[in-house]
Amino acid sequence: MATFAPPPGTADIFADEARRWRNLENTAAAVFSRYGYGELRTPVFEYTEVFQKGLGNETEVVQKEMYTFEDRGGRSLTLRPEGTAGVMRALSCTDVMNGVEQRVYYYGPMFRGERPAAGRRRQFHQVGVENVGRVAPLIDAECIAMLMDYLHSIGITDAKLAINTRGVMEDRGPAGKLLADYFGRHIDGMCDDCKARLTRNVWRILDCKQEACRKVVAEAPDYVASFSEASRAYFDEVRAALTALGVEYTVDPLLVRGLDYYVHTVFEVTHGGLGAQTAIAGGGRYELYLPGQKKPVPGVGFAAGMERLLMVQDVLGVGAPASPVLPVYLVGLGEEARIANLKLAGELRRAGIRVELELEERSFKAQLRNVNKSGALLAVIRGEEELKKGVAAVKTMATGEQIELADPELAGYLIGFARNL
Repeated sequence: MATFAPPPGTADIFADEARRWRNLENTAAAVFSRYGYGELRTPVFEYTEVFQKGLGNETEVVQKEMYTFEDRGGRSLTLRPEGTAGVMRALSCTDVMNGVEQRVYYYGPMFRGERPAAGRRRQFHQVGVENVGRVAPLIDAECIAMLMDYLHSIGITDAKLAINTRGVMEDRGPAGKLLADYFGRHIDGMCDDCKARLTRNVWRILDCKQEACRKVVAEAPDYVASFSEASRAYFDEVRAALTALGVEYTVDPLLVRGLDYYVHTVFEVTHGGLGAQTAIAGGGRYELYLPGQKKPVPGVGFAAGMERLLMVQDVLGVGAPASPVLPVYLVGLGEEARIANLKLAGELRRAGIRVELELEERSFKAQLRNVNKSGALLAVIRGEEELKKGVAAVKTMATGEQIELADPELAGYLIGFARNL
């Protein structure tokens, strides 16, 4: 029989691993709801313009990494490469444009045409939040604190937080010129990507990973000093609030994030157990322009890569959630017994009890092997003799002890047993 692997950069997620994913999602829902956030689900594809206008047409995501296609109606659509733009498109249809705060969280698949590597897939998954509609340093600080709270809740307690400021749009001209003048004097010895970035997006030079470029970047001028006094004061308030909340951080002047919409606070969380690709989460404050909108939508948020969170949990030895206990396995000998067991299984399942059973003709020995393999605590055994007598044998698998119960008592006994676990 031919076998087919999933496309490069994608993966199948089976039950045991899916429990770990569900744990990340359920913990996110629990933590974020305590901060007043509600879930939002958006389409996995949007009009391409949403990302071009929202993320910036000169960003590497838009230029190189998006999965864009034309539908049968001639519309240009793109699989979402990140969550924020689609969330903001959805919230722009609410009263958020009038300054009414919206707090939402999301999780799901994103798509980028990157070269697959450890912790980096073409279909990857993120859990994220957006606080939209209002601008205040304390909102930024609370958002960062919530991220760290979430990481602690999933067992990642030793991650490192770095923060920086991008100032506001009015600061970009003087700061960008300062950086362009400096890098322009050294550009001949820098990589081809940075040569292109010099005219296209000079800020991206700051996070280049090439060794030759890193040496030049290390001597770059202090561009934050050219920001307005108000921008620097905003960042000081964020730092003071994080200190008051007991959130440890370092200021990294090279941290700019890769998208054009960021203003004021940006942040990134890293973990040393991942090797070269250390980032596990990041975000910041932004002003995002959407198609048809003349006024930007302000917000602050973050996204965490779920694949990378799982990798960090592996490094730290954070165990997967325990498999749910299987209280009952129904063994049936003969078609009549199997039908009786199927009816009993339905009654137990409607009562919220997990149960498995044999639905094919198998020997008693083979069925008991399946009971042992399943880890069930009780085996309920019915054959021709039990049906004639109107009873069932209930065997405790751990001890081998066996009792006989009349049919009218059986469901109540099993439900009581399972609920007392």
